[in-house]
Amino acid sequence: MSRDSFHFDGNPIEFRDGQSVAAALTDAGQLALRRTAKGDPRGMFCGMGVCQECLVTIDGVPNRRACMTAAAKGLKIVPQIAFPVLEDMPAAQKPDPARILEPDVAIIGGGAGGLSAAIAARQAGASVIVLDERKVAGGQYYKQSASHPPLDAQQREGAALLKRAQESGADVLGSVEIWGAFDGPLFLADSEGAALIVRPKTAIIATGAYERPCMVPGWTLPGVMTTGAAQTLWRSYLTLPGKRIAICGSGPLNAQVALELAEGGADVAMVAEAARAPWRVPWHAFAALMADPGLVIKGLGMMRDLHRRGISLRHQTTLSRVDADGESLRATFKTASDEEIAETVDALCINSGFEPQNEILRLLGAKMTYDPAFGHLRCDRDTKMETSVRNIFAVGDCAGLGGAPAARVEGLIAGRVAAARAGFGDAHDLFSHQRRLARHRRFQASLWKMHDISPRTPDKAARDTIVCRCEEITLGDILDGLETSPGHVGTLKRATRVGMGRCQGRYCGPVATRLVAQTTGKPVDDFSNFAPRVPIKPVSIASILAAQEALDDPD
Repeated sequence: MSRDSFHFDGNPIEFRDGQSVAAALTDAGQLALRRTAKGDPRGMFCGMGVCQECLVTIDGVPNRRACMTAAAKGLKIVPQIAFPVLEDMPAAQKPDPARILEPDVAIIGGGAGGLSAAIAARQAGASVIVLDERKVAGGQYYKQSASHPPLDAQQREGAALLKRAQESGADVLGSVEIWGAFDGPLFLADSEGAALIVRPKTAIIATGAYERPCMVPGWTLPGVMTTGAAQTLWRSYLTLPGKRIAICGSGPLNAQVALELAEGGADVAMVAEAARAPWRVPWHAFAALMADPGLVIKGLGMMRDLHRRGISLRHQTTLSRVDADGESLRATFKTASDEEIAETVDALCINSGFEPQNEILRLLGAKMTYDPAFGHLRCDRDTKMETSVRNIFAVGDCAGLGGAPAARVEGLIAGRVAAARAGFGDAHDLFSHQRRLARHRRFQASLWKMHDISPRTPDKAARDTIVCRCEEITLGDILDGLETSPGHVGTLKRATRVGMGRCQGRYCGPVATRLVAQTTGKPVDDFSNFAPRVPIKPVSIASILAAQEALDDPD
């Protein structure tokens, strides 16, 4: 059966219907997608449009994210160079007038929490619009595909939830990226080059989280990616990240993805888990069992299946460095007894917890509280999921890591309350939802205590470790900058350029903030981090201008 193809760097690349450019290139063994200003190769890392590492030039247009761009017949794609000549770009056409949407409830994010909120708000009678970055909503937990049937119960559950949201009458829009959030509330977005202006009566932010990496020498090499990126390749596009794979960090996602990739035909060399084995912390395991026996049994089943497949699960084992080894990677790990283990693999997947995607909430002025145990900001909310900003609600991992079951219940609560604020239904009788939510949160709290996702600073002896991927700022650069005694991470940013890149400090920012706090002795708070800035996601100037014209002349 013939397949369509596009060209990458002059070579034909076949793709399957529904694949992203990044997935098709990964299938073809092409992992290096661009070169940095220093000439280093980079490839797909996050798989969800956050890191900006998979930039390529498509049909003469630079800065296209391969992981977020659908493969299409005849595309001419070349590796991104560090400083593309904009004069060589094709002339931009005048954009269509901005589309203005004024729903009762706008929901930003179509994952577990967002879709549940949409269903609840529609049941109350409110008009609802869901805006999601992906072509097909479902979020990072459900990871839906546009081209193949669900692979398992988790994807089937997500498909059923999405169908319920659509059948409820909610307008679920995919391929929409919010790039501005302002008082009102007012949201500015881009939908495949077209401008959107969203003026809702109430808004529910459900933007989820992105993965925290293991920052060690070599973590920026092509083939090193987040565990979630590898899962997206497989679950959304039926693409394996490589033939032989190692997975490391801490958390249940690593074991789950190891099994999924193994079932897909990959050779999973090892799963390195930083935490102690569950039987070493029986009190936390028992607390999780009491909160949700079903999920604990599922977790035990995953460990059993890893053993049956001969996949080595090594506890108290951490990644120490990654080196290029021909076209492969050599990943070196260290055990609790200081023993070194090395594996040669095609791909290395890393996940050491998550960082909430809270940029929209922070732009809107929602109050945050620093959680030192997790090393990130949590959005302050009341029992009805409302933030400190009236009529702005937050559900799911963007407000703090609670997991998909908790996000779904939070969505039900927020959807009902947001609809009531818009004049539809009421927000009474939420006790049963809040009781379920408390149980889910107890389970999640115990689960995280069984893993090791506390914030870490890269080993200061390894000064060449890159901390800021975008600007290629090393740990040594940051340590030198700290010698100027910056009083705030913003001062360090101006001294070193850390956080000035395309991803806006989403990976380096938390590390730089903690280093400044250690140097100054000041505790981290709501104002210790880089300030979010508009645009918070890549957007064309044409889309910005179209939005501005519509705002200046609403008639």
